Amino acid sequence: MNIEELKRLAGVNEQSTEDSMGENLSYVGTKKAQYQRKHNIKPGTPEWFKLWFAQPKLTGENPMPKSSK
Repeated sequence: MNIEELKRLAGVNEQSTEDSMGENLSYVGTKKAQYQRKHNIKPGTPEWFKLWFAQPKLTGENPMPKSSK
């Protein structure tokens, strides 16, 4: 067995969007951080938890209701 076969079997170097549901996590995280700063959302508040842990594709809720689209 060579290193390339081991990588293939381990799933290394394969691009998968399954865990992120097709979203670019860097882009989404940056948008959320900007929203948090703009609206002075403090960590640990209910609004902060909704912003960072909402699952809009699953529940349909909007984690950034103050932003205009």
